[in-house]
Amino acid sequence: MTVSAEPGPTKAVHARALSALAFAGSFVVCALAVGALAITLLGRSGEPTVTLDLANPSPIKAPAPPVRHGEIALPPAGVPITRPVYAGTALLADPALIENTAQGPMPRIADDGRKPMTAYAAPAAAGKLKIAIVMSGLGLSARATQGALDGLPAAITLGFLPYAGDVGHWVALARARGHEVVLQVPMEPFDFPESDPGPHTLRAGQDEDANRQRLAWAMTRFTGYAGVTNLLGQRFLSDADALAPALTFLARRGLYFYDDDAAPQSVAPTVGTQAGMAFARGSAVLDTIGTALEIDRQLSALEAEARQKGSAVGSAHLYPVSVARIAAWAKGLESRGFVLVPVSAIVTAPKQ
Repeated sequence: MTVSAEPGPTKAVHARALSALAFAGSFVVCALAVGALAITLLGRSGEPTVTLDLANPSPIKAPAPPVRHGEIALPPAGVPITRPVYAGTALLADPALIENTAQGPMPRIADDGRKPMTAYAAPAAAGKLKIAIVMSGLGLSARATQGALDGLPAAITLGFLPYAGDVGHWVALARARGHEVVLQVPMEPFDFPESDPGPHTLRAGQDEDANRQRLAWAMTRFTGYAGVTNLLGQRFLSDADALAPALTFLARRGLYFYDDDAAPQSVAPTVGTQAGMAFARGSAVLDTIGTALEIDRQLSALEAEARQKGSAVGSAHLYPVSVARIAAWAKGLESRGFVLVPVSAIVTAPKQ
């Protein structure tokens, strides 16, 4: 049986079939693309929809809402503080104690005479033998800062660096947990620039206005601090001509100054007294040698000084071993006749 081929019509049929398949494939691809775009813009079925009106965008008429960190609401950066801000029950910002500057909120003495050093001071336990400890270096490492907040008793004073963008959030959490806060101002060490506290370092031999601008920058990074302490600063603290304008500026803003005893030749006690400043100086840096044994030894020496003088202040860095040893030491402190207090409970009153 012979079957005759009809090439002409068969090719035409095949061509039409291929065209139809190609069209169908293109239609399916387009349908999928439209479906994906619809899901992206409108969301899945049953979920809230988002409508984009690109032809008539609504203008933004109000500033961004407050940034929330846990249960604490902070005013947006750059927005003047016009009403009191609290972190839990602790005062974080009082407009009466703030000068709203272009750089940010600057502490000041209120018209009624109230000072930031008292308004932002943490409560102090009563007792004859008082010990204060300043833990420094908070704000840059989130993990280390959280570890200090979780591990240390509320009576420990916390020193925050001005450089972290979210430092205000951490200060708010610290205040909410009962801590007193001090601002660490970067100051020139002897081996500068090998040891460099950052671009806003106060420098010995520098123009007074330049140092004041750098100090103002640090002081406007966050609110709620009762005092100021040094970040490094061995050279700066040893230069009375450079230090005097800075401490005078701080005194007129109603803050106390804590010298962490990192500079043996520090003239801060003398200059602070001349400036009429509330002042405290640390007895020792507890973790210069960062071992548990040495930290424990320094804490025992701090107790001995408090027994002799009635009070003592020590400093420590944000090291895990320091946090752990200080937390363990503090648990038995009252049984040994001491009370742990914030630095504001020990500072010498300024001369009027």
